[in-house]
Amino acid sequence: MDFTSQELARLRVASGVDPLWETALSLHLLQNRQAPLAFGAWRREVGAALRRSGLVPVTRALTRLCPDGSYFPDFLTPGRGDTDLETGLDRLLSTPRHRLRAEIVRLHAHTTGPVPAGLRTLADGCPEALHRLGTALRAYHQVAVEPYLTAIRAQAADDRTVRAQAVLSHGAEGLLTGYDQLPGWRYREGRLRAPYPVERELSLRGRTLTLVPAFFCVRAPLALVDEELPPVLVHPLSPTPGWLERSRSGGYAPVAQLIGASRAELLRMLDRPMTTMDIAAALRLAPSTASRHATVLREAGLLLSRRQGVRVLHHRTGLGRAVLEGVLNLQ
Repeated sequence: MDFTSQELARLRVASGVDPLWETALSLHLLQNRQAPLAFGAWRREVGAALRRSGLVPVTRALTRLCPDGSYFPDFLTPGRGDTDLETGLDRLLSTPRHRLRAEIVRLHAHTTGPVPAGLRTLADGCPEALHRLGTALRAYHQVAVEPYLTAIRAQAADDRTVRAQAVLSHGAEGLLTGYDQLPGWRYREGRLRAPYPVERELSLRGRTLTLVPAFFCVRAPLALVDEELPPVLVHPLSPTPGWLERSRSGGYAPVAQLIGASRAELLRMLDRPMTTMDIAAALRLAPSTASRHATVLREAGLLLSRRQGVRVLHHRTGLGRAVLEGVLNLQ
């Protein structure tokens, strides 16, 4: 993807995760075995919840419309970082009939067997079929996404803070260079390369590109297939293994909302002293980003950094432990 100076100036970072992108991508994760360390426990928990709720048939129907493959319809993800589910559903259910038909025909070209009756009526823009789709997406989201929104939003807020710091320090190019910390991403001299699932050149043609963080996006970014639609680039937030257990146990959710998920995770890991490179590797961050997190925590009195030979080791302070655990002894 190449950027002109005007396109760089128009770059936009979404204000948070988009509920319909998260819904679609979580459906993909239920169909594959990607990132088992990060999402294995989530798959098991959601699978059990869907069975208890009687939503397994509904979910199967949604996976036929949103398969984990080379294509799923753009109309399922109409937002550009909308943070409200109902706003996204209103946009989805207002999709013009010609788009519904074209995208479902395209979907069927990537599958085998006859088009299910439900998809045929949806392609015709049948109001009852659209209503059923909205109801199904709302019910699935309530079970598979909504219970995890605290962890999801904390991770997105932390990512947005990092992007904002990059813009303040180095402008729009600094924002794009910051994506170099993601595997396979590289920005140099107006060109962004990313590990998209297929070979593709995304042309902005002077339009605003919206960068959308996605919790359930794994490794590769995603974009809308129809290049006439407003361009978005969805990128992974890459939650660390154990996020679900921490959120379920109460973990460090309050402090994550205060200082960000990555910094809370950094504090949690400092049960033993670690170098900046250790932290960067454990959190899958660029060393410069890990160093910046450590600096912020050190200035807040939550960790100490001490030189030991040629290494600098970071230690959690008593205050850091108290903040992490949500307990302060003021006596």
